[in-house]
Amino acid sequence: MKQALWSGRFKDKMDDSTLDFTSSLDVDSRMAFYDVMGSLAHVNMLKACSILPADDVDSIIKGLKDILREIEDGTFELDFKLEDIHTNIEFSLTERIGPAGGKLHTGRSRNDQVAVDFRMYLRDKALAACTAIEGLITSLLKIAEENPDTIMPGFTHMQHAQPVTLAQHMLAYVFKFTRDTDRFLDAFQRMNKCPLGSAALAGTTYPIDRFMTAQALGFKEPTENSMDSVSDRDFVNELAFCAAQTQLHLSSLCEELVLWSSQEFAFIEMDDKYTTGSSIMPQKKNPDIAELVRGKTGSVVGSLMTMIVLTKGLPLTYNRDLQEDKRPVMDSMDTVIRCLQIMAKVIATTTFKKDRMLEVTSRGQINATDLADYLVTKDIPFREAHAIVGAAVRESIESGVNLEDMPLEKLKTFSDRIESDVYDFIPVSRCAERRESYGGTAPSSTDIQMSKAIEQLMLHEDVIRQETQLIEGCWKDLLE
Repeated sequence: MKQALWSGRFKDKMDDSTLDFTSSLDVDSRMAFYDVMGSLAHVNMLKACSILPADDVDSIIKGLKDILREIEDGTFELDFKLEDIHTNIEFSLTERIGPAGGKLHTGRSRNDQVAVDFRMYLRDKALAACTAIEGLITSLLKIAEENPDTIMPGFTHMQHAQPVTLAQHMLAYVFKFTRDTDRFLDAFQRMNKCPLGSAALAGTTYPIDRFMTAQALGFKEPTENSMDSVSDRDFVNELAFCAAQTQLHLSSLCEELVLWSSQEFAFIEMDDKYTTGSSIMPQKKNPDIAELVRGKTGSVVGSLMTMIVLTKGLPLTYNRDLQEDKRPVMDSMDTVIRCLQIMAKVIATTTFKKDRMLEVTSRGQINATDLADYLVTKDIPFREAHAIVGAAVRESIESGVNLEDMPLEKLKTFSDRIESDVYDFIPVSRCAERRESYGGTAPSSTDIQMSKAIEQLMLHEDVIRQETQLIEGCWKDLLE
């Protein structure tokens, strides 16, 4: 009869309700592949350190590989009377190869076993998130590249502020998502240390080689302190934050797409493949993908809050509270990756209406700052220029005549310093063209931004590829 791995100390067996309440199998079964890989590295080390006989190790390795094949083809049967995936795999191994299967756990605890499995799982998720971000960045860069001169209103407080280019607007999101990739890769490096061999909390008396297992699993080195190793969930909190911050950027982008697709803005039209209709109103074309991504932000941010509260005030070392660490970050990582992947498609297929953007930008007094800057070139202090232009704006609003359309005689009533050259300053296209400061909206500036963004994209892709190849190489070596 199968019993919990720790059942020897107990006289009575666990109540079914206790098993149901404490079981984590529905969640940690997602780590089955990593559990087998961790066990393969561990048992290879036990053999190399002469802790287990070679025959037993060979038998364990064969059994683990058979189990892995069943996991990958979906035929491995989970026993929900066993509390987690680690117990399921160990019991299955022992059933297949006999008592030698019970030797696999020599020199380790479920505490370090779970910690290493979870790190390996989240390493891959971090790299997958980076890949998905790079896909979205590529879509945004293409829009920016195609629209260096496309003029649109820039907003503050959701009010028209100054003319900008569509390239500048898209590049703003490029750099936001570039920082997201930076954060995920930074988190990857910090989590890329191997806790295996820390055992329950104090290390082990067996002459193990933790550097060997760390290398075999693609980690850069072992963790330094066994108590910290089994209690640390910084890497989980950090990944949860990275996911939340990325999702916040996605939500901001989606908010704008929802607004821009409305008839009031009419800046864009989303492709039919990524919109839906109404069951009652035939004319509707709804930006449901963008709305859903915006809506899913709540659960991703909620997962971060769950982890922060979960890890608050836990004494060293392992506490069963930490069983609850997996679902929040697993779900948030899956959510943000899916959102990134579909938004890359949405952006790539969206039509941007250039004429409409220019028409809306040309309304009102969006070039007021440029008129003030013009007056500064005529040796008028900016604060005085600000007041002069304020009066001109008031007249523009009352008369319904845009600043750039006012006759020179009218403009001169606000300041005799205004000359005919003002019309080289205040057309909205010139307002954008003249903002050549580093990081500005002028095409000459966005060209530099584009080059910088592409350079960062390529650097990130190199890191992602190198880390992915290293990990996949370790799996290949373990399975040979």
